[in-house]
Amino acid sequence: MSDNASHDEFQDHRELNQALGIFTTDPLIGSGLPVWLPNGSIVRDELEQLARDVARADGCHGVHSPVLAKRELFERSGHWAKFADDMFPVMQLGAAPGDDDLVLRPANCPHHALAYAASRHSYRELPVRLNELAPMFRAERSGVLSGLSRVRQISLDDTHVFCRPDQIGDEAARALRSALHAQEVLGLPVDYVRMSLRDNGAGYLGTDQQWGDAEAALRLAAERVLPGTGLELVDGVGEAAFYGPKLDLQVRDGRGHEETIATVQLDFNQPERFDLTYDGEDGGRHRVAMIHRGTVGSMERVVASLLERYQGRLPLWLAPVQVCLLPVAPAHDGPARRLHDDLLAAGLRPRTDVDGSLGARIRRSRERRDAVIVVIGDDEIASDSVQVTDPAADFRGAVDRARFVAQLQKAYDSRARRIDW
Repeated sequence: MSDNASHDEFQDHRELNQALGIFTTDPLIGSGLPVWLPNGSIVRDELEQLARDVARADGCHGVHSPVLAKRELFERSGHWAKFADDMFPVMQLGAAPGDDDLVLRPANCPHHALAYAASRHSYRELPVRLNELAPMFRAERSGVLSGLSRVRQISLDDTHVFCRPDQIGDEAARALRSALHAQEVLGLPVDYVRMSLRDNGAGYLGTDQQWGDAEAALRLAAERVLPGTGLELVDGVGEAAFYGPKLDLQVRDGRGHEETIATVQLDFNQPERFDLTYDGEDGGRHRVAMIHRGTVGSMERVVASLLERYQGRLPLWLAPVQVCLLPVAPAHDGPARRLHDDLLAAGLRPRTDVDGSLGARIRRSRERRDAVIVVIGDDEIASDSVQVTDPAADFRGAVDRARFVAQLQKAYDSRARRIDW
């Protein structure tokens, strides 16, 4: 929730969307299938770039995989037995059932497992980290769908790490560290890290030894990363996935609802099911370890969380309109246009509004939650400055024109949450 918003003032992302124009829905498209409007596409593009930057810094390689696969793939992975009720119905293309049955994927991991299996790997080249920001699909019932926070198509920042068993600790720690870094950049405070464990129920895959080793490796990774962060590691019995334990970054929204925003998870199921191996130093074939890692998270859920965290007034680097330029009168349009062009050249997103009175234009800009509002009149032209209002920084004052552009460019490039005027 925004630092300046009380619980009484809190608006959820669906209410905020009415003024911001981030997404739309339509019965002809279907529930839980939002369309990203131009403003929402800008926010999403920035988040996708952050995800790419984090993945690249961690040595990940990009892949692209289809959203469809034969049912047989998910039978092999175990998803069909576990999640068939939550998957969309089979699309039968062949003359008889089973000839060519295709389904929309509920997860990206089986595709990545086969991408790894496309070639042989030596112990010397591991770990292999495959990253893709790609859609997956859940057949959610209409009653649980909600704006961007609960949808039927999920666009997930997804990385799968294939490594030697002796590399699990380092890779899990790396993934957890990057996930925490991403949330820090976004300004989404993590409440705690949950160690999601199995319970006594049925349906979990793997042996007791595998679960014990996996839990120990994740707990050790958390103990390496969390000291100094102020975050507590809390056991969550029954919260594990069916194929392994995981570390979940938990956040609470302005209404106190808890969500998982990013995950680090061990998987000893798919390496077995897809016979994923590497050539060991001894010349033999050895089973590879697989780690699922998410850093930025799903685009839909993260945007919903960001809108509610900042109550629509997103940091400059995420804001659809970073600078709203308001020339006082027609005589000031020329200088405003030149500044507009300079901001464009600096890679920023300006908007010049000349329609209506100055007061009406300021109100519109505030309603849209434009990051920075700039007024240009006679005094500003005479002093080669601009009159700046930055609500997020609680700043209002004159700023030298050249310094103004440089400060904005610096804040954008560094993904700063506030501008130091």
